[in-house]
Amino acid sequence: MNLISEIELTLNSPPRCGTTHLIAIDGRAGAGKTTLAHELFLGFSGPRDVTVIALDDVYSGWDSALGPKLTQTLTDLLESISAEKEFLLPIFNWQSSSFDSHRVISPSNLIIIEGVGSCQKIVREFSSATIWLDIEAEIGLQRVLERDGNDISQEMKQWQIAEEKLFTQDETRKNADFVLSTIA
Repeated sequence: MNLISEIELTLNSPPRCGTTHLIAIDGRAGAGKTTLAHELFLGFSGPRDVTVIALDDVYSGWDSALGPKLTQTLTDLLESISAEKEFLLPIFNWQSSSFDSHRVISPSNLIIIEGVGSCQKIVREFSSATIWLDIEAEIGLQRVLERDGNDISQEMKQWQIAEEKLFTQDETRKNADFVLSTIA
């Protein structure tokens, strides 16, 4: 399967978020969501105006990142874009543990949202395509710790519990349009 070609077919259908097509990429930490979002950005940029939103910039710290605040932020974002309005996306500063800036998100040809929680129910209602990246939790944890350092190992163990709870409650994988494995 050529993912770019498959998604291109869905982008020929009317968008479900105003005039903006939306692609969401979800999966466990370390699955490769950011890498895939970059590849899709490269594949669809040029003839299209493409915006990528990384949920790492939106989570409200470690403890409540995957809770109601994330869902409400995504709801507000998608309702604004659907109404053809700009949205001031709050940006979390992990060093100061606070939201201290905003990013203006405007309607565009294509918005790609990537991160744990990006394919939850509210996003699926507005999306043209949702992608789930499969990875075993242990391999994902190993990848994250290699990338970000062992000093976050305790936080990551709690994160994995929270993400599993979200994925189970939301049936994220089951409801994805595309399910891909990141391990050969």
